[in-house]
Amino acid sequence: MIQRICRFLIMLFAGVGSFTLCNALMGPDVTWPTQVTWAVLALGSIIGALIGYAIAPWIIRQVVQFTSWIEVNLHKIPIQDVVSGAIGVIIGLIIAALLGFSFSRVPIVGPFFPLVFSVILGYLGWSVGVKNKDDILAVFSAIPRLGKDKQLSTGSGSECNKILDTSVIIDGRISDICKSGFVDGTLIIPGFVLEELRHIADSSDLLKRNRGRRGLDILNKIRKELDVKVKIVEEDFPDIDEVDSKLVRLAQQMGGQIITNDFNLNKVAQLQGVKVLNINDLANAVKPVVLPGEEMVVQIIKEGKEIGQGIGYLDDGTMIVIENGKKLMGETVKVVVTSVLQTSAGRMIFAKPKEEKRESHGLERWSKVNTNV
Repeated sequence: MIQRICRFLIMLFAGVGSFTLCNALMGPDVTWPTQVTWAVLALGSIIGALIGYAIAPWIIRQVVQFTSWIEVNLHKIPIQDVVSGAIGVIIGLIIAALLGFSFSRVPIVGPFFPLVFSVILGYLGWSVGVKNKDDILAVFSAIPRLGKDKQLSTGSGSECNKILDTSVIIDGRISDICKSGFVDGTLIIPGFVLEELRHIADSSDLLKRNRGRRGLDILNKIRKELDVKVKIVEEDFPDIDEVDSKLVRLAQQMGGQIITNDFNLNKVAQLQGVKVLNINDLANAVKPVVLPGEEMVVQIIKEGKEIGQGIGYLDDGTMIVIENGKKLMGETVKVVVTSVLQTSAGRMIFAKPKEEKRESHGLERWSKVNTNV
């Protein structure tokens, strides 16, 4: 409805503008008959209105994108910079008005001085105001106090909004993290994420259908059983097709953080200045530290990529590569850690069977004795 009204107003404005332009082009020297003059004016108005009606959607789209860009960038500017910059602009414009009035009587170029002074001093006022915001805000004792109170009470304001990704909902670990109390603030569930979960739950593929239903069950558990504030946001972005891009745009508008375990979304969001809380990074951070020389018990369940290697896993899913462990496949053995490799995909532990280490030490001692003899 609003787009139709805007389109009508643009068409009306274009028609009136065409009427005015045609009237100005004809001028007082044209001696056409009155009927012809009005016919030309009417035809020009109709053509202008049709052109305005045709280009109205493009104009509306450009205006919406421009205002969205301004809104996103304004959200990134701290409120202290906005206040101090506005004060600097006001002072600069006052000085520009005084100087412009003084120089306006200069012949020929005098009328241009107020505009030039306004642009230059307005920019200088904003720049000086932002760079000296602490000194400017210190003059107004209430403003710094309110800023500190807000920072103490809400951290950094909008940082308390945690936006959930589809993958992290289906993963399910977010429920346990919320239950442990490590997630504060409000969990934001976008409407387009719920719609994607519903499509996955209605999929003909059994695996996808189970994953979608699991995600919906996790959301119901978080809302009903856990002491966490949950808010569903119905805001959508029709000009964006991908859900990941919509999440980034929503996080920019709300100034929130995205909780995900999607590696690609993590990188894209960081490139666009959105803070991301990655569940996989958290899981790797809380894993117990394993040092070379430590002993552990592990079951060798399959063959490794290299010759003679065996593969086992800890309870948290960490993979252990056992040298010469292929011959012990299917057994639970005690191993000694030789090295630990940390990668972006996770952590990998290299070890060797403890009995093999003892045998190697025994062979070394036997060889030393024989050498001495």
